[in-house]
Amino acid sequence: MKKKILIVLMVLVILLAGCQHRQSTRVSHNVSLEADNFNVIRRLTVLNARTDKPMFELIGAFSFELQSNRIIVVVETGPNEYKKHSVGLGEWTLWVVEDVGGANVDKYRYEVNFLPEMIVPITFTSND
Repeated sequence: MKKKILIVLMVLVILLAGCQHRQSTRVSHNVSLEADNFNVIRRLTVLNARTDKPMFELIGAFSFELQSNRIIVVVETGPNEYKKHSVGLGEWTLWVVEDVGGANVDKYRYEVNFLPEMIVPITFTSND
C-alpha cells in the first residue's frame, strides 16, 4: 500500500513540475499571438550585411512567416483589408522585426520603403 501511495505522489510531483511555465515563456507566446493577430505595430528591416545599409523597411500591423530564402508578410491595411508581400533573402542580407507598438500610431498606417542608394528611394503609404 505504501508503494502505491509513493508512486502516486511521485507521478503527481512529475505532473505538477511539468505544468509550471516560466512567465517569460507565457508572455512571449501572448505577445507573438497578439502580433500575428495584427494588434501590434512592428517594423521589418532588411539590411545589406556587407554595407550595413538598409534595403527594405515595412512598418505596420503585420504577420510574417519564414519560407526557405524569403519572408512572407501579410499586412493589415484596414478593417478586413490585407496585403501580402514576399521579401527575398540572399546570402548577404540580415533582417530584424521590431515591436514598435508602444508608439502612438494609427493601427492601419501602412508604409513600405525601398532604401538602397543605387536607386531612387520609393515610399508606398496608404491613404485613409
